[in-house]
Amino acid sequence: MSRPNDSRRPLTLRDVSEASGVSEMTVSRVLRNRGDVSDATREKVLHAAKTLGYVPNKIAGALASQRVNLVAVIIPSLSNLVFPKVLSSISDELEDTGLQPVVGVTNYSPEKEEQVLYEMLSWRPSGVIIAGLEHTPAARAMLENAGIPVVEIMDVDGEGVDSVVGISHRRAGLHMAEAIIAAGYRKIGFLGTKMPEDHRARKRLEGFKEGLAKAGIELADTEFYAGGSALAKGREMTEAMLKRTPDLDFLYYSNDMIGAGGLLWCRDNGIDVPGKIGLAGFNGLELLEGLSVQLATMDACRGEIGKKAAQIIAGRSQSGMIGGEVIELEPVLEPGETIRKP
Repeated sequence: MSRPNDSRRPLTLRDVSEASGVSEMTVSRVLRNRGDVSDATREKVLHAAKTLGYVPNKIAGALASQRVNLVAVIIPSLSNLVFPKVLSSISDELEDTGLQPVVGVTNYSPEKEEQVLYEMLSWRPSGVIIAGLEHTPAARAMLENAGIPVVEIMDVDGEGVDSVVGISHRRAGLHMAEAIIAAGYRKIGFLGTKMPEDHRARKRLEGFKEGLAKAGIELADTEFYAGGSALAKGREMTEAMLKRTPDLDFLYYSNDMIGAGGLLWCRDNGIDVPGKIGLAGFNGLELLEGLSVQLATMDACRGEIGKKAAQIIAGRSQSGMIGGEVIELEPVLEPGETIRKP
């Protein structure tokens, strides 16, 4: 089976019709997944379309409904290992729904998020999944008036536009402080990245400070930087902080990547972990499983967040609600081997 003589001309329904020997109307029904076509005919059409390399024009096909079968997924970063797990879960859950996720990246910039959201909504997607609850007024207005399901993910500490799936980062920080204090640590430093652009890290720090304050403790030192999450940066930050404040007995990192870098630096320099100093990160990254010493962390429920967000967009939510659903998941502390036993 070969394509038409003019290879520069886009393939049409007529080309598939002629290749499969059925009418254009039948080809259209098959490609729109209508059920009123026999299995044999459906197979014949799909085989012809696949062989020709025909891709349906979703925009043209959506003119009547003003929607295409795309789901806009907007995240802050692809280099941050947190988000691939979320994207994978969204993709898996939408696998057999006819919906296709399309990803936009904001680089933690509110202005960039506004631009990405505008461009994606111009394609009239069937739904939006967007990380975080903080948006510019213009972006929030676009979300509120999009007329499609919107799911804000990763965070529940704030007011959502429509549906929300995530964890309380303030409570996560609070629980980490409680665990550290229970283990007997008192001189504590915090190392964070993307502050204050990463609102979720900021909220964890707020909750962490609150937990320490309940025990009459203040943070002894802090270290921030604007780069991405990296092992090398974690080593660098840890060295700088311990040289500046050598009597610290615990370091709490805003994410696992810089936490793992800190752990490696401590081991390379003969520092007893968790005896002399304790360490903890956040997110529960699979990367930690490859370390010889397991870093304490907190599972951020990334896979479950992606799954439940996709279920809402696809109309598969177990609650049966249509819009306005709030799902709060509970992160679990994984003490690993870098926190003393209480």
